[in-house]
Amino acid sequence: MEQAREQIRSVDAGPVRVLGVAFLLAMMACQVMSGLDARPERFTGAIVVLLAAGALAFAAAVWGPVRAAGAFGGAVLTGYAAEVAGVLTGFPFGDYAYGDVLWPRLGGVPVAVAVAWGGMGLAAYAVAAAVVPVPGWPRIVVGAGALTAWDLFLDPQMVRMGLWTWAHDGPYRGVPLSNYVGWLLVSALVMLVVQRFVGDREPGYGLPALYTVMAVMETVGFLVVFQPPDPLVAVAGGLTMGAFAAPAWRRLWQR
Repeated sequence: MEQAREQIRSVDAGPVRVLGVAFLLAMMACQVMSGLDARPERFTGAIVVLLAAGALAFAAAVWGPVRAAGAFGGAVLTGYAAEVAGVLTGFPFGDYAYGDVLWPRLGGVPVAVAVAWGGMGLAAYAVAAAVVPVPGWPRIVVGAGALTAWDLFLDPQMVRMGLWTWAHDGPYRGVPLSNYVGWLLVSALVMLVVQRFVGDREPGYGLPALYTVMAVMETVGFLVVFQPPDPLVAVAGGLTMGAFAAPAWRRLWQR
């Protein structure tokens, strides 16, 4: 019986990794088209779906499909609950509202936003697992930081595209500091949920690669592709995400 359960939890890793690479390449192509299009917001949904699909494939290859699906679903629900609370009460991110671009929605929250929490939540956790080999609070803290670092790119980009607006301007491209406090809190909860499903299993290479690709493409996008360019966001996001990706790859290559 136990052997049968393990067979259900396992998967042929090779083809699944290839599928993950295919989703990653498709996501990169969509990001390039988005950066060159006069209406980049049109590609947001496709980018998020491909991001999530790639993350799930890479996660299934190293953690098994059941654990990967549980971790992804838990991260999505955690992010969704936080976004609903944020829209209704302003906690934990601050007062903000979604524009009319992202659909469909549940409870006033675009589905794509919740799915993005899941995809990048898995990637950030894998980076943290590479940096901190033993599960526990240090891994949770690193993972929360890695996921929040992504929002140094995400929020300025989404605000400039009109996907959401803040009631009160903040010091970082109009984004209030309360947003990043909220991100750290919610990201820590996401890491706790993912760790509950994954435990001490290896992070693999696919999810850290996804995280790194996202960091590189956003950096290049803000430097030379998006109009107008924004070197501040490029440097802030690139250095911060890089500060998590670099030690992760160093540990992975040392194994």
